[in-house]
Amino acid sequence: MKCLPRILNLISPAISATAVRLIHTTLPPEPEIIASICGSLRKGSNFPTLTKKFTNLNLNKNTQIIPKILLQLKQPHDANWALKFFHWAAHDFQIQHSPFDYCITIHILAHAKLVKDAQALLESVLSKVSSGKMVLDLLFDSYEISESTPFVFDLFLQCCAKLKMIDDAVSACEMLDKKGFNLSVISYNSLINVVLKSEKSGLVWRVYEGMIRRRVCPNEFTMRVMVSGLCKEGRLGKFLDVVERIHGKKCLAGVVVNTCLVYGMIDEGRVEDGLGILKWLLQRNLILDSVSYGLVVFARVKIGDLAAALEVYEEMIRRGFSANVFVHTLFIGAYCEEGKVDEAIELFNEIEYVGMKPYDETFNHLILGCARAGRLEDSLRFCDSMIDAGLVSSCVAFNELVKMLCANGGTKRADDILTYLLDKGFVPNEKTYSRLIAGYQKERNLQGVLKLYYEMEYKLLPPSSSVFASVIAAVCHSGDLKEAEKYFKTMKDKSIVPCSFIYEDLINAHIKKGNKARGDQLYHELLNIGHNPSIETHLCDVAKS
Repeated sequence: MKCLPRILNLISPAISATAVRLIHTTLPPEPEIIASICGSLRKGSNFPTLTKKFTNLNLNKNTQIIPKILLQLKQPHDANWALKFFHWAAHDFQIQHSPFDYCITIHILAHAKLVKDAQALLESVLSKVSSGKMVLDLLFDSYEISESTPFVFDLFLQCCAKLKMIDDAVSACEMLDKKGFNLSVISYNSLINVVLKSEKSGLVWRVYEGMIRRRVCPNEFTMRVMVSGLCKEGRLGKFLDVVERIHGKKCLAGVVVNTCLVYGMIDEGRVEDGLGILKWLLQRNLILDSVSYGLVVFARVKIGDLAAALEVYEEMIRRGFSANVFVHTLFIGAYCEEGKVDEAIELFNEIEYVGMKPYDETFNHLILGCARAGRLEDSLRFCDSMIDAGLVSSCVAFNELVKMLCANGGTKRADDILTYLLDKGFVPNEKTYSRLIAGYQKERNLQGVLKLYYEMEYKLLPPSSSVFASVIAAVCHSGDLKEAEKYFKTMKDKSIVPCSFIYEDLINAHIKKGNKARGDQLYHELLNIGHNPSIETHLCDVAKS
């Protein structure tokens, strides 16, 4: 106890010294630090001066203060100091700024129209996080507290386009649309141009539609890029023709592009959306009155409202617009769809009478409609007229004609027409050959069957089960079972499951030849794969044996 005063005397000076040091190193309140740093920046202090003055701040351990300092410098006249602070913190304190710090700084720079600096930071943060959505969300979160401007989103989109972050940019357009932010035509042009040059060029119409939906008027550059898009897709010729058929003469590129947009939306079944955009385009003189009438008729026909389509057509005539082959073809197609072939033929005769020039779609509707109505001669007549006009039938229309011809013993004529069309660039499909081969098989023309089968192989068209059924049936009927088994094996090698008719033809042929063992083998194979046979009486004998 006697030593206690002496120990206390030794400890007291040490405590006092420590207390003094703590007093000198304790940081001032946060508002004072923020005010001091902002004041030093506004006085133009350089990096060394700032670092010396605030060396005890340890910004790298006190990063939560960074956005608070930036927000004190959010006014346009302080934007340069905000950028200086951002770089000083990163340079002298080795701070890896958070994406949120980046976004606040970008807002400040965009508001002050320091475009190059804002773009540089945007490109940097987009490259760092590799997620446009994350950056966009943070820009939304920090938009109001930064007292920013919508221009920042134009810069964001342009940077995404520059960095080829196409999916992020397209999604951003749609998100900004939902939140009510309008982008400039320059931003849309940047994105459209990049999308068109990418492997995702099909998205260009989605972007252009969004642009028009937000009532952003395209300019000459937009139209030049969109025309390039039509060329790349191989659709420019089609829509030049559509506009000329409606209007009677060639039109400006913008009319062609906007016709393509609205036509595509209606054709996809988005009729009301398409008509809404058409109305705005018409108000802005971005599409012609005559063309808009044609598109409205198309829309009414598309939804199956023929009466409304006729009302629009009559209004078009009353307003002094001429009847045109595009609208007449729409009505011909609608009549054929409803089985009103006589009305369709009457309209076609009217087209020819007034000197309008029918086109491929006009003939295709009539070939298809007449064939489906069982009017084979009329279908053939329109097919011949189409050939005389130097046009090539669609696959759907020709296949329906082939079906009718083959059902009426005219397989050879159908084959001859196919030969002629092939020279004109017609591209048949598997159904074309399947129907012709079935027709020849029905007529017991083995040579015709095999000729078309090998023609399919030459064209690399994979034969279906129905093709093999016709080929094997024809070969079995000729009695060449070895050849029939060869096609049967080929079919299995191609992993095509034989139908019950193929098994039945082979079984019956083997039974007739006296080869009951093979017939029995095929019969049980037929049962094993789950088919229900419907075979002639002698097949039952095989089952019993």
